[in-house]
Amino acid sequence: MKKIKGLRWRMLALMLLGTVVIYIDRNVLGVLAPVLKEQLHFTTEQYSYVVSCFQIVYSFSQPLAGFLTDLIGPRIGYGIAAFVWGTACALHAFSSGWISMAGFRGLLGLSEAVAMPTGTKTSTLWFPPKERSIATGWFNSGSSVGAALTPPLVIWISVTWGWQMAFIITGLLGILLSIAWYTLYRNPENHPRLSDEERDYIAAGDTLEPLAKPSIKAVIRQKKFLGIVLARFLTEPAWQTFSFWIPLYMVTARGMDIKQFALFAWLPFFFSDLGCIGGGYLAPFIHKRFKFTLVNSRLTTISIGALCMVGPALIGMVSSPITAIFCFALGGFAHQMLSSMLYAVVGDVFAKQEVATATGIAGMFGYLGGALFTLVVGQLASTVGYEPLFALLFAFDLVAAVGLWIFIGEKKGPQGLGTK
Repeated sequence: MKKIKGLRWRMLALMLLGTVVIYIDRNVLGVLAPVLKEQLHFTTEQYSYVVSCFQIVYSFSQPLAGFLTDLIGPRIGYGIAAFVWGTACALHAFSSGWISMAGFRGLLGLSEAVAMPTGTKTSTLWFPPKERSIATGWFNSGSSVGAALTPPLVIWISVTWGWQMAFIITGLLGILLSIAWYTLYRNPENHPRLSDEERDYIAAGDTLEPLAKPSIKAVIRQKKFLGIVLARFLTEPAWQTFSFWIPLYMVTARGMDIKQFALFAWLPFFFSDLGCIGGGYLAPFIHKRFKFTLVNSRLTTISIGALCMVGPALIGMVSSPITAIFCFALGGFAHQMLSSMLYAVVGDVFAKQEVATATGIAGMFGYLGGALFTLVVGQLASTVGYEPLFALLFAFDLVAAVGLWIFIGEKKGPQGLGTK
């Protein structure tokens, strides 16, 4: 069989496509929140319950999803999950109120929990350490691409055929993805079209042999894992806020109608893409230019992202709705730069057979943080307002960056070079 040059980039493109579809299916609810509140008679508090149902189920499902991905491999696990989450998304069309909607969100969370463990594992399996942050940045950018495409696509479908068809059509994307993934994806050691030259390059001194069984105990007993868990818990509320609360905030608090919002809703997620990709290239630049270790170069990039999260903290100080969206855009850039490097650090810290397990467990704590923050927003948005809550996201990310340096930062050697 003819070998394909640069096959690892094709596998990355397939993973990127999957992430795009996931975030389209996930973000339909947030885009349609103003419409659904009116059509299904949600209160803001009840809407927070619907969102948090996804987050809580997603969080507790991630450790299992990560362990199963390590155990049975990405091909089967991700293929089945994509079919289920596509079906779950389509079922949202049959909701009659917030309770039934919350049930379908739970099924969506259960199946989508495989997303980031699989993405992180795929980047670790298919790329050598020096390219891993670039690969992670690219696949994680799919979350921003999907989130950017969702508002114009979903609002157009909703206006043309109704909100129910928006869920059905986007759900079909997940089902089609499951077929494409199972057909095209293989691990490097099993892919018949991977050249020997690229196989050696990916291995970077290791052998591409079938991996040992994952060990949850080996993951959680590492001190560095505590830093990752803390960071995920504190940083995840930002992305959940951008995904599920921006449309409702801009329509109810800033006075935009849903069509006006569709014209500008892509901006925060476009800048999020820049953060994903830019962070992926910034870390190896810092590694090469300033002679930092790979881990310290990623932590430096995370720190820069945390400082840029000042954007959401400034929203309460601006009067223009467009300026508010640009504040969200700076926050999106910052968060995705930070988030991509967090996933890359997991690949640095853990053995290949444990990467998806570690990502899943850390993701559980991240989405629990997101769920708690969602419930806080649902309770307080009508009294204290959204803006003070958005400002907290900046503080959370700063604390997360400091925690990562404490638990994961590598000491400098005698010549100023980072050493483990």
